[in-house]
Amino acid sequence: MTTPSSSAPVLPTPALEELESLNATALKARLHRRVEDAFQLCREVHPALPRPTVWLDLRGKSAGQAHFGRGGLRFNAQLYAENRQAFLVEVVPHEMAHWLVWHLDEGPRLRPHGHEWKTVMRQLFGLAPITTHRFDVTRASPAPYRYACGCQEHFFSLRRHRRATQGQAYRCRQCGETLVYQSAQASEKTQ
Repeated sequence: MTTPSSSAPVLPTPALEELESLNATALKARLHRRVEDAFQLCREVHPALPRPTVWLDLRGKSAGQAHFGRGGLRFNAQLYAENRQAFLVEVVPHEMAHWLVWHLDEGPRLRPHGHEWKTVMRQLFGLAPITTHRFDVTRASPAPYRYACGCQEHFFSLRRHRRATQGQAYRCRQCGETLVYQSAQASEKTQ
């Protein structure tokens, strides 16, 4: 794979004002267009690259995911809606870089954020190879179940709370104590 050298992002940065004015349907179409632009750029260096399917069904703290089993890219609609410009500029190329690297001859054996992925981010997309986003995930990943230990409070998602109620024990990484569920009544008493 040969990649063109670049010092600035190759994909144009969309105007924030334009993105803020888009409704949900137009925003989804804009994401698909950005994925297609990134895909076409990748095809310049890897013509056999298959086109990924795109879903906006990812939940939780992750902004995006290259899902090779499903054959495409998954994106978090909540984080996209709240971080439109940064999402298109950073997350789409990040996931498309994973897609490209996976489809190289040695792709499945390579580290997800290894040398090849970093090279694609820098040289093909002209972006710093940052592995995690810095989006506020409060609304995208609500964790309403409050647990406590000796040193702090912990907030669990519904999935983790269900596991705890079914007998899965969780310990604090700081103090090592077992986390104990604080019912809604207990949290009201402490306030």
